[in-house]
This record gives sequence, structure tokens and C-alpha cells, in this order.
Amino acid sequence: MVTGAVAPGSLYLVATPIGHLGDLSPRAAEILGGVDVVLAEDTRHTRPLLTHLGLATPLEAVHAHNERETAARLVARLVAGASAALVSDAGTPLVSDPGAVLVAAAIEAGVPVVPVPGPSAVLAALTGSGLPAVPFTFFGFLPRKGPERRERLADLGALRHTAVVYESPQRLGETLADLSSAGLGGRRAAVARELTKKFEEFRRGTVDDLAAYYAGTPPRGEVVLVLEGGAPPAPADAATIAAAVADLRRAGRDSRTIQSELMDRFGLSRNAAYRAAHAEEG
Repeated sequence: MVTGAVAPGSLYLVATPIGHLGDLSPRAAEILGGVDVVLAEDTRHTRPLLTHLGLATPLEAVHAHNERETAARLVARLVAGASAALVSDAGTPLVSDPGAVLVAAAIEAGVPVVPVPGPSAVLAALTGSGLPAVPFTFFGFLPRKGPERRERLADLGALRHTAVVYESPQRLGETLADLSSAGLGGRRAAVARELTKKFEEFRRGTVDDLAAYYAGTPPRGEVVLVLEGGAPPAPADAATIAAAVADLRRAGRDSRTIQSELMDRFGLSRNAAYRAAHAEEG
């Protein structure tokens, strides 16, 4: 039976509130008070939470700039029997936050890694958006510029299911405008702002609607964007599929590649694409 008791030599991944302090679970509070050290993305941010809980657990900073340097030393402490809780500034650790290097090193060393679930801006925005929640893809923060940004926007355009994106309030308007320019203006979307906080807000509409609104009303606070997936391709008739297979064969594609192309281009099931890709073999 799993309890909130702290086990020596374990690394706990503790989700902390994204706004409302009442969202911290009793188990999370017990873990934070029972470990030897809390590893925080920003100790200045985490100390008030511990003070609110009446805890004096030692804090150590583990962030993107020092994680690789400190991982080996921290894992050695865990192997020697110390316990630690990893937290981010808000929400669930490792989700667009540091910690992956430390967790991988701990697992490699045989250290038990124990998730302590709780608040998540990704799931809060997704479930409150009104868009289909399963399946979904989390994109984190989009690249700010260059080919990487264009590629990620293309990925969003090609996606057939719901996407969740983190964005800064300063760049939200630009991102919505870019999505509109990429041909996604008619898709439904939701902007979740200040989740679980006093001024929590969901604004829903098409990408074009939201782009127009936020062009003149820059948001304040933390922002999560939820985007509807694209419609599946229109069904193609047998002659069109056969012509596509013939073209791909003339281009030197093998049957496996043709099968994948048919699934992407026409939305065929795996079995239907397999049959079409092998129909003219031999």
C-alpha cells in the first residue's frame, strides 16, 4: 500500500499549486515536510509555499542552468540514503520545466522515483476548454522564431486532435495571428488565463476570433492555449488512391513508404493502406 510516508533514498516529484494553495494535496505536504531536501526550480518561489505549510525543510536550487552540474552529486546523496522532493515553480515537475536530467540519472542509479500527482496547467486548461480531451498532444512553449517555429506551426496544422500550447502573455497575440496566417483561423480554440487564481478566465472561439480580440487586448498572467485538431482528409475514391500508388511506385517508393503516405494523405486505416500499397505488387 502506497502512503505519504517518506522512504529513504527516494526522489519524489511533487506537483505544487499553479495558483490556489488549497490544491496542494495532504500527501504532497507530508512529503515536502518529510524529505531531507526540497529541490526547487527557484527557491525564492518555493520558500513562501513551505512557510505557508509551516515547514522548514532545507531548499536547494535545481534549474536549467545547473541541473547537469548538480545531478551526479544529488544522485550520490540519494544513493547514500537521503530523500528529496523535486518541485517546479508551479504545477507538475518536468512539464516544460527542468528535472529530466536529474530523474534520468536517478533511474540509471537505481533510485526510486516517486510521482506525487497534483495540479497541472496542461490538464486544467484541456478539461476546461470544451474541446475533445482524448487524444491530445502537448507542445510546451513554441519556438520564438525561425524555421523551428515554422515547423512547429506546420505540426499544429497537420494535427488531427487537440493540441495544448504554453505561451507568454506578451506573445499570445502574435502566435494566434501566426496560426491564422497558417490557415488555422477557423479552428476552435480556448485561451485559459490565470488558472485557479482570482482572475481565472477562459475565452473560447475560433482562432480568428481570439486573434482579433487579443490584438487589442493583451492578456495578463499565465496563459495556456488549447487548439482544436484539423478535420480528417476527405475520403478518396479507389481510382485516386490507385493513381497515387502508381505515382509513388514510379518515384521509387517501397510498399512500406507508400502505406505510410496513403495513411497521411488520405486518412486511410493501416489495413486499408496496406492493401492499397500491395495491390499492384508483382
